[in-house]
Amino acid sequence: MDAQNGSAIAVDALVKRYKGATAVDGISFCLEPGSITGLLGGNGAGKTTTIAMIMGLVTPTSGTVTVLGAQMPKDRYRVLHRMNFESPYVDMPMRLTVRQNLSVFAQLYAVPAIDERIASLAAELELAEFLDRPTGKLSSGQKTRVSLAKALLNRPEILLLDEPTASLDPDTADWVRGRLDRYRIEHGATVLLASHNMTEVERLCERVIIMKKGRIEDDDAPERLLARYGRQTLEDVFLDVARGRGQHREAAQ
Repeated sequence: MDAQNGSAIAVDALVKRYKGATAVDGISFCLEPGSITGLLGGNGAGKTTTIAMIMGLVTPTSGTVTVLGAQMPKDRYRVLHRMNFESPYVDMPMRLTVRQNLSVFAQLYAVPAIDERIASLAAELELAEFLDRPTGKLSSGQKTRVSLAKALLNRPEILLLDEPTASLDPDTADWVRGRLDRYRIEHGATVLLASHNMTEVERLCERVIIMKKGRIEDDDAPERLLARYGRQTLEDVFLDVARGRGQHREAAQ
């Protein structure tokens, strides 16, 4: 935890530029321990770049990211074992079986009693029937469950999710959301969820950060955003912001 402000994640004046293009433009926010926050924005809004900088995979052009008291990416070795990440866009080695993939990642995270941990997750996430099947032979829903198992292997305190239910049918997506919320509640994890699914964000998130062109356009609890914009759904709020009908957050608050 950040000793200065008690935050699990603290982002301050964060900027990332690529050859003259600004992907993230001076954003700041703090996430409290045990909270779940939605990061909304269209393609190119800067969501994935922000998550990559929080993970310590991308070095900021300027500004700072502090995770559990460690400055990223300089001190990431201190906290990476306490974090994890899930995205349907990141494939595991297709030729390895599910069990082999989970075992490799468990070793990378120095998870104790690996066989027991994999068995526990297989039971919880309904993986047992295909644990020894090549990962490349799985359906989209099965791959998502395996990706979720990978993300929970080390019982992370920080869980970063990039479109975790993309391309899933409604029933499977609802199943995944339920498991994520249960994990957060049971383990007190801090979750940052980047998503285009407004229903998902409304259901799961206590707070919503809306990004556009690398900047934070608004940041508040879902119910306060709905009241401020006079809308019934977060999708309508998001469209107002995307079309320039919203206010920048400093003016809105």
